[in-house]
Amino acid sequence: MEIGYARVSKFDQNLDLQTDALKGIGIKKIFVDKVSGVKSEKPQLYELLSYLRKDDILTVWRLDRLGRSTVGLIQFVADLNAKGVHFKSISENIDTSSASGKLIFQIFCVLAEHERNVLIERTNAGLKSARERGRNGGRPKGMTEKYKSIAPLVKAAYESKNTPVEEIMKAFSIGSKTTFYKIIKL
Repeated sequence: MEIGYARVSKFDQNLDLQTDALKGIGIKKIFVDKVSGVKSEKPQLYELLSYLRKDDILTVWRLDRLGRSTVGLIQFVADLNAKGVHFKSISENIDTSSASGKLIFQIFCVLAEHERNVLIERTNAGLKSARERGRNGGRPKGMTEKYKSIAPLVKAAYESKNTPVEEIMKAFSIGSKTTFYKIIKL
């Protein structure tokens, strides 16, 4: 049985391109995750792995949907192979049911890792260049004006001990307890 897996890095990204490609080659059972490839927690991938049986084929749209590192991808496919499961990638035209497919898979893993490393190098070089010109990225340090302006009200609500912290946070649209406790320390 051929089973598909699709993944996007962010929750608001769309899976249609991948699922359409998988359905287009006749795959009916598709597992999907919305989580970064760098993160190790991919719940649907784990469910898929327990679902796979000997002689099944795990198919993805692209290699990078499974992971980022060469070692990790090669180990993943080796683990599939040990279970008697084959692996296919539509975009890279890889099918590990043959010796040639296994070789091509290993070559593409190396290239995918290289592409990611180049992207990281470019990003870091851009950030360094911006810092040298006096520009720093990221969120400004300190409390935002919004939180500074509501601090007295938040403190009063907290010190009254009549309202749970979670309710105060919800009432003032405070996203985390860390931010909440920073506000009441102002």
